[in-house]
Amino acid sequence: MTTTFQSAEIVATAEGQQYHIGCKPGDVAPYILLCGDPARAHRTAEYFSDRRPPITYREYVTITGTYNGIPISVMATGIGTDNTEIAFVELFQIVKQPTLIRIGTSGGLKKGMGIGDLVISSGAVRMENTSTGFVVEGYPAVAHHECVLALLEAAHQKKFAHHLGLTASTSGFYGAQGRRVPGIMPRDPEIPAKLDAMNVVNFEMEASCLFTLGALTNIRTGCVCAAINNRHQNVFIDSDGLKKAEKRCIETGLGAIEVLAAMDRARGSSPHWLPSMGL
Repeated sequence: MTTTFQSAEIVATAEGQQYHIGCKPGDVAPYILLCGDPARAHRTAEYFSDRRPPITYREYVTITGTYNGIPISVMATGIGTDNTEIAFVELFQIVKQPTLIRIGTSGGLKKGMGIGDLVISSGAVRMENTSTGFVVEGYPAVAHHECVLALLEAAHQKKFAHHLGLTASTSGFYGAQGRRVPGIMPRDPEIPAKLDAMNVVNFEMEASCLFTLGALTNIRTGCVCAAINNRHQNVFIDSDGLKKAEKRCIETGLGAIEVLAAMDRARGSSPHWLPSMGL
């Protein structure tokens, strides 16, 4: 990196290279998949053509290429809403009107949910405090409707078992999600049952911040996660099942990008895609 300067509270190089993600204008495509695990970013990029070398800086890994002719990037952010906030803010500085879809893993909260099923988030319960640095506590975290439709269409076309509903995003994996760990008890071990009673479908750790920042900036955001355990059964997925579930999640995210690109072509100059416009 060259010498940094600070402008409008954003730290970047003279070329616009962002301080945390290490990317500059031109490095990232307008359609972006986000995941926590760097290894998942590399596995996602295996679907790309014209793949560029990874940009790796801190825990952020960014790979750009094309998917069926569509310019696309995947970024691994690491775990948590704090990492997601940094990724979103810095991507927002270097990509004009990006679309951001999270492809992640989560814990299922519904009795009828199969381990390995996909969950498409319509919105998220903000059980984290990163987003409160931008909005009041009652501000809704809502996925963009076009991303929700695109993810539903992709999962339907691929015949992947999936659910649509609210996600709970927490600041931690253990106490915040009510896990009873030997020697250290959570403040509210009944939180999974309480959320289930409120018809919340799954637990994860990023979506609510992503959706909140998307709403603030008029940027499309969405999320699809594989349910790698079910809290009613208290059993995690095995390694083979995890690979298959992750693959379905990645392919649903990629399929949704295809649908969104088709929506964008069909809408022309209209601010909204409508079913009457076709794909």
